[in-house]
Amino acid sequence: MSLLYALLIGAIAGWLAGKLMKGGGFGVLMNIILGIIGGIVGNWAFGALGISISDGIIGDVITGAIGAIIILFIAGIFKK
Repeated sequence: MSLLYALLIGAIAGWLAGKLMKGGGFGVLMNIILGIIGGIVGNWAFGALGISISDGIIGDVITGAIGAIIILFIAGIFKK
């Protein structure tokens, strides 16, 4: 169940990050995949910095979206 939760939150975060990064997206499917990776990156980055956004689903989506935005930004640099 934990893996399914992570995939769902990552998918929502990727979609949200794609909407926030106007012109920086890669399409819905790729944004979702990058959102799943971004969720991992966001959790790692915030954990390393000792930052906790919020508990629960909303905090997980925000953390994942921020991680996905970071990933989309980096991927956008290599896309150009």
